[in-house]
Amino acid sequence: MYRSRLGNDLSGITLDYVSSIDDDSEIALYDIIGSQAHTLMLYQKNIITKNDAKKILLALKYLKKEKFDSSSGAEDIHELIESLVIKKAGMASGGKMHTARSRNDQVALDIRMKIRDDINIICNCLLDTIEALVSVAKNHQKTIMPLYTHLQQAQAGLFSHYLLAHADVLSRDFQRLYGTFERVNQSPLGAGPIGGTSLPIDRHSTAKMLGFDDLVENSIDATSTRDFVAEYVAMISILMTNLSRISEDFVLWSTSEFSFIELSDEFTSPSSVMPQKKNPDILELTRGKTAEVIGNLTAILTTIKGLATGYGRDLQQIKSSIWSTSKISISSLLILKSILLTLKVNEKQMKKVTESSNLIALDIAEKLVQEGIPFRVTHKITGVLVQTAYHSKKPISKLTSTEIKKSVVGTKVNPKIVSKIISSTTVVSSLKDRKSYGSSGYDEQKRMISDRIQKINNYRTDITNRENKINLSIENLEKQVNEIIR
Repeated sequence: MYRSRLGNDLSGITLDYVSSIDDDSEIALYDIIGSQAHTLMLYQKNIITKNDAKKILLALKYLKKEKFDSSSGAEDIHELIESLVIKKAGMASGGKMHTARSRNDQVALDIRMKIRDDINIICNCLLDTIEALVSVAKNHQKTIMPLYTHLQQAQAGLFSHYLLAHADVLSRDFQRLYGTFERVNQSPLGAGPIGGTSLPIDRHSTAKMLGFDDLVENSIDATSTRDFVAEYVAMISILMTNLSRISEDFVLWSTSEFSFIELSDEFTSPSSVMPQKKNPDILELTRGKTAEVIGNLTAILTTIKGLATGYGRDLQQIKSSIWSTSKISISSLLILKSILLTLKVNEKQMKKVTESSNLIALDIAEKLVQEGIPFRVTHKITGVLVQTAYHSKKPISKLTSTEIKKSVVGTKVNPKIVSKIISSTTVVSSLKDRKSYGSSGYDEQKRMISDRIQKINNYRTDITNRENKINLSIENLEKQVNEIIR
């Protein structure tokens, strides 16, 4: 349909090469809705008659229920929809639908509408996952576990504290995507191929009909820029990286060597030959799918980095990367939420490992600091205590007075003070004494859980308001369409 300038149509091989019709199924509905708004605006500006608008809008309404044939011979969904409108409404009316726009602003519009909806879906999924983390944390405020640095046991902590850490990480993912929405939700419609149009269109009117916050004002920027796509996929790449880290922890902790957690059967797989196996395949796939999303980001950046200003057909190739990224992130969040809510926590094993690892060393050092001893001296004393305990194969709490005296050699510290502190320091006392803001202490867990619940509620209100604004605009658009076609 678009090849009137050329002498011949595309050959079958060439059409197959250039066609994006299979990928375009994700934006077919957005293309129809965008065409409805554009048609209404053309009528309101007296560029087309009411009779023309009615015929076009009737055809578009019919197409909302259609399943599009990918073997139609169309290069993309925009050409296919227009050809079907012309077929149903006739060339005299249907041929006017594309007035004052280009496939270039059309595809940019469809992608922006698709991404903004995906952002809202992902933000809701994020809130569900964050809520699951906080809910499980609420049930494990007394579940003692070792905290790690360099994958070495570092301090005694609480499982709730670990879960809240990841809730906070995912909250930042939410905030990043929430902010990205503002830059995505700008209408490019009416920018034309690159330089606008001589016809008296109203770009602000179509933007309002479609629920956009504003316009991408510059017509070159509106049609040829895909930085908003790169930003969206970059934000999802960070999100997936964070989900991959949680997955890695759970993969490790579900091993017999750790035995900290047990995954529900529905999120594991058996071995094809070893019946005793319970493999964390679902979590492993999250790690693998993270690599795929990062690959999508690399593909998008590599595509747009070498393009001259103005639309290039190269941009067609990034659409599948967008759809793939959205699907992976949504399914990954749904899976993680379900894993969290069905997780079995081996509290006894966590506590056993914590108590057998001399993780009270820093707490002993800090209690000595409260006696007026310089921290670097207390660090040396506790270092000797840990070394002595290691060589004697017993915990610090079981060291003899003679062994404790060795730790203060070369210092002016009274060994009786050290002995008294050791005898009064346990993993439980350590967590009771942990008072610093945001720490793994018992009291801080209650405060942080309450705070996170309030934040989740606030975030849900924000997302609901945003969704309602778009939905109301689309509903009003539908009402205007129905008024004309009735």
